[in-house]
Amino acid sequence: MVGRSNVGKSSLINAVLHRKGIARVSQTPGKTQAIQFYLINEKFYLVDLPGYGYAKVPKSVLRTWGDLIRGYLEEAEDLRLIFLLLDVRREPAEQDLTMHEWARALTDVDERIVLTKSDKLSNNQLATQRREIARTLEVDDAQLIAASAVTKKGIDEIRREIVARL
Repeated sequence: MVGRSNVGKSSLINAVLHRKGIARVSQTPGKTQAIQFYLINEKFYLVDLPGYGYAKVPKSVLRTWGDLIRGYLEEAEDLRLIFLLLDVRREPAEQDLTMHEWARALTDVDERIVLTKSDKLSNNQLATQRREIARTLEVDDAQLIAASAVTKKGIDEIRREIVARL
């Protein structure tokens, strides 16, 4: 799982794992400052990468995150799927586009784009944002999973994507 700071990664991880306190949720962006590995049922790891973009951390720490994330993506031998999390209410930022390109460049690794916080938009707004984000990322709208940790929308679809690769 990768995405900007404050995109809702920890909340989404907790919803996918059906556990409240596995990933620490904070109101302060940038709390995840290292790669977090969650061993699931002794079968696979769900990996939480540090958020990029806006975070209340020193600039020296921010600079190291890009290298850390890219290094993990390029070196993880068992990596099968990347979930790129985007806040559905925001246009993809330059860093999101870079992350998307990194994910697309990897061989034998699938990418799924998760639009978080979808409960905060009406159905019409969500449909409009899906189309716009798909156009910006140059992907098919079907590649996007609208999700909400609050309403659990999209959580089963994320779980199915994980199980399909086990």
